[in-house]
Amino acid sequence: MPSAVVSPQATITTPAGNRRWPPVIWAALIGTFAIRALGFAYPFLPYHADSLGFSAQTTGWIVASFGAGWLIGQVGGGWLSDRIGPRATLAYAMALAAVILPILAEVRSSTGLITAALLTGVVYDAARPVITTLIDDTFPTKAQQVLVSGWRHFSVNIGAALTGSLGGYLAATAGLPMLFWVNALACAVFGVAAVLLLPPYTRHTDSEETKASYTDAVRDTRLWLLSLASLCALICAGSVFTALPILMTSDGLDATAYGWTQVANAAAVLLLSPFMTPWLSKRAAHGGPMTGLLATSALLLGAGMGLAGLADSTAGYCLAAAAAVPGEIILFIAAGDLVARLAPPGAHGRYAGLWGSNLALAVIAAPLLAAWSLSHGGGLTATWTICGAGALGAVLCWPLHSSIRAADARLPQ
Repeated sequence: MPSAVVSPQATITTPAGNRRWPPVIWAALIGTFAIRALGFAYPFLPYHADSLGFSAQTTGWIVASFGAGWLIGQVGGGWLSDRIGPRATLAYAMALAAVILPILAEVRSSTGLITAALLTGVVYDAARPVITTLIDDTFPTKAQQVLVSGWRHFSVNIGAALTGSLGGYLAATAGLPMLFWVNALACAVFGVAAVLLLPPYTRHTDSEETKASYTDAVRDTRLWLLSLASLCALICAGSVFTALPILMTSDGLDATAYGWTQVANAAAVLLLSPFMTPWLSKRAAHGGPMTGLLATSALLLGAGMGLAGLADSTAGYCLAAAAAVPGEIILFIAAGDLVARLAPPGAHGRYAGLWGSNLALAVIAAPLLAAWSLSHGGGLTATWTICGAGALGAVLCWPLHSSIRAADARLPQ
């Protein structure tokens, strides 16, 4: 982790003057990196199903069941984090992952694989809303929360970039099932670390905090607008991992060429994160909602990934993957800030979980839009589709900003 992480913005008020992050945050960031870098289950699941001889249609159902589980895991993980605390939620989720991933590796029937994929999807990204809650509860100011969230996104991106190369090597040397066993081991270690390092949960006693529920969150118009705007931007961001293979295959480029796009994406993250994350944390310190930055991220992602529709070479696709990175960084930090702003006391996990479900929806929607574009005009249609999604996300930030300002105006001064 670059030394820029320890900065004046990363200050915790207890004890006074302490400029170091507490061990629980380092454990969360390192654990996030490890389970993402060794999170082979999702990217290699289609190859695993294919190696077992299943048809393309059956493989599609297997992957779709994983996506359904991902949705459930985001909502359920957020709810559990508010109910029983981050430590217990992480421990249970990682324990389930350590059990179900080996089953996913060894099961041979289609029914068994679909069921195991569903359960794996539930726990695959369940840590996201939990760690969001942990960060919000640990750091008292927006600037601190944004800074740590930015580095959390950095660790996710770098880990995801390593997943392909590490997984490819392990698959070639030890076989595909070994990937799921390694993934299970990483989850087990993270679960043990959570039990040992995270503080026990202290239930909120304030009457307002105990009233927070998913019903209230679902009725929150601001959260709906934030989710829709974020979904549009996430479709563009998710295209880096889900739509690029489809577009590149249509141009006759192989998996090695796709691997280079992930290298370009990771290199851009390494280059830009140390500069953009502290700058964004300073913007958060001003106190205003980051809706303008969210709109900017949607436009940047739409324009950056829109280049992929015009590309026909490895270099062109690498350029698109790298061009999307500024928008990615801004998106996750701005959206995280807005989720924390909208969530009432005691409901951070629920709001983070509902927002995180957009990730699963985007992962499903991005390849479908790419496939549709290729069959209705080719790369140029893909460009307009991706740019259109980004533009729509930016437009939705306008009513979102207005609704947040109106709600803030109603608060007692």
